[in-house]
Amino acid sequence: MRRESVTPRPDWDATIRSQGLVYVDTELPDGEIMSYWDETAAYAFDLDEVLRLEEATEELHRMSVAAAEHVVAGNRYAEFGIPGWAAEAVARSLREGPPTLYGRFDLWYDGSWPPKMLEYNADTPTALVEASIVQWYWLEQTRPDADQWNSIHERLVGAWAKIGAGLYDRRVHVVWSNEEESGEDHMTAGYLAETARQAGLEVTLQPIQEIGWNGRRFVDRSGQPVTTCFKLYPWEWMLAEPYGRPALDPGTPTTWIEPAWKLLLSNKALLAVLWELYPGHELLLPAYLDSPRGMSAYVAKPLLGREGGSVRIVTGRGEVTNPGIYGDEGWCYQEFRALPEIGGGGHMVLGSWIVDGESAGAGIRESESLITDGYARFLPHYIDAARTP
Repeated sequence: MRRESVTPRPDWDATIRSQGLVYVDTELPDGEIMSYWDETAAYAFDLDEVLRLEEATEELHRMSVAAAEHVVAGNRYAEFGIPGWAAEAVARSLREGPPTLYGRFDLWYDGSWPPKMLEYNADTPTALVEASIVQWYWLEQTRPDADQWNSIHERLVGAWAKIGAGLYDRRVHVVWSNEEESGEDHMTAGYLAETARQAGLEVTLQPIQEIGWNGRRFVDRSGQPVTTCFKLYPWEWMLAEPYGRPALDPGTPTTWIEPAWKLLLSNKALLAVLWELYPGHELLLPAYLDSPRGMSAYVAKPLLGREGGSVRIVTGRGEVTNPGIYGDEGWCYQEFRALPEIGGGGHMVLGSWIVDGESAGAGIRESESLITDGYARFLPHYIDAARTP
């Protein structure tokens, strides 16, 4: 893998907005506007490298599912901050195996082997439109003879088709929170709705705030039953809402995507359970729930929160804090591994997508901070055939 400078397309800004990246403008603390999309540089991989990273991603997914099964078997929900009243629903969800669509691993990777798992965004991962669509069109316009580690769109359509084959009612509701102001959640939900339509499903797209409860089941804004629902809304938020209990009630005739057992994969406690089950595994970093256990440099991550939430990094040189309010839901302490700076770029994190249990593609973000935060930039990539044996 290498980072190389490239010349942006003359009309790149209008182009990416037309492709759905309406949340491209990021306001910095000083009021300056920065573009989230950055095509002044790109990352190049060789094919063998991509194949190895795909295998690593799928191995991490299998290990994560095994860890979820271990947690359920040992009744270890309290370590994940999951309330006791929700435990049986989580166990039933894992046991019955309802449909699951996608997730994203965030990996430390500097071009050498092995990569290291930083976390698994398995419930409501975003950065999807840019990874699946926008960087693919960038490739077609700038390197039409090259390839890309990116089958996200095709795999999403295929996953929806598989889900649809098991539905007696082929209408799917796709919902997001209209309280998210950047437009990213709305566009992500809209894109996922389009992939479902391409799979032959009928789709209703609306904010989750417009889903109602009629005393027996969930209904949409027109009063129609919500039978199958993809929600870009984290389960930990749902459990805190008045409708959280009926959402998990076995008598409620709604199938949720992602299913309730994804609570276990999107929780940072997963990192500690993985290290417990697979100590010394080359794809993992040491992680613990009770304390840093003598680690001289570590990252303290709150158990809950989309895209990592507020974290703090403790090193021998002091503490680096991510702005935010720390919750009281508990912490996971993971060994600190500084995100690499490659070819003069920022601190890079590799997002490796998984769809229906299979590796599907990659998205790369860079940040000036050691923490990949809301000021990160997304950079495209391609597979360099000339470097592939």
